[in-house]
Amino acid sequence: MTEAELLSKVKIRLGITGVFQDELLSAYISDVKNYLRDAGVTDDVLTSEASVGVIARGVSDSWNYGSGDGQFSEIFYQRAEQLRHKVEVDANE
Repeated sequence: MTEAELLSKVKIRLGITGVFQDELLSAYISDVKNYLRDAGVTDDVLTSEASVGVIARGVSDSWNYGSGDGQFSEIFYQRAEQLRHKVEVDANE
């Protein structure tokens, strides 16, 4: 999956339209992917459909840092842990 495809899929999940926030969203996507990579998620998994939901969740959590809690959600951590243990990606993903 290309970066453009990932950006599009994250925007759909977050209900964001247009291109005004694309640069900021791309920066958040990069931050989340780096976090997941550092946590042990392989690049094969990060570029697969399996990672889109957790990346979108991480972007949403990052976007909401201004609300005061300043942390990733529990569901983000749970999905990140699941992805860390995923060693194979189905060809259909």
